[in-house]
Amino acid sequence: MNRMKERYQKEMVPALMKELNFDNVMQVPRVTKVMVNIGMGEAMDNPKALDAAVGDVTQITGQKPVITKAKKAIANFKLREGRSIGVKVTLRGERMWSFIDRLMNIVLPRVRDFRGVSPDSFDGRGNYTLGLREQLIFPEIEYDKIDKIRGLEISIVTSAQNDDQARLLLQMLGMPFRKG
Repeated sequence: MNRMKERYQKEMVPALMKELNFDNVMQVPRVTKVMVNIGMGEAMDNPKALDAAVGDVTQITGQKPVITKAKKAIANFKLREGRSIGVKVTLRGERMWSFIDRLMNIVLPRVRDFRGVSPDSFDGRGNYTLGLREQLIFPEIEYDKIDKIRGLEISIVTSAQNDDQARLLLQMLGMPFRKG
């Protein structure tokens, strides 16, 4: 079992029950899934860029991503409906826990001039979204083998009822929120 998941079950669930005054274990907020997403406008001009992004996301998450297509045509962006414009992957279970563990303990401390992640990036329903400027901060990515620096978005979906419960959950998991 993953060490992060084990710590959640053994230490954090009882602490969260006490902190939030819950009677039932099933009320305690938990992480349900993690989504990693790269949106690529450049894929319209350069189809090979999509393959490179698929390779990067596969290395980072250990799971093959799905290629996302445009839902609507937007003339100003020269975008047609059905065109491939990004990649996304949804992690659940053991892969999700190991990804969260690596994200909080290895990846985020490698960010240049890191002072913590924004505590305000919650959506109102207990989900947290984090944007990273480059894929190079992941140790799995080799600097010599990338074609271009790409940013990616990581969304952590929780079962929390509100942002305060989700913030408490992520803080206990070890998310380095910025102070003040």
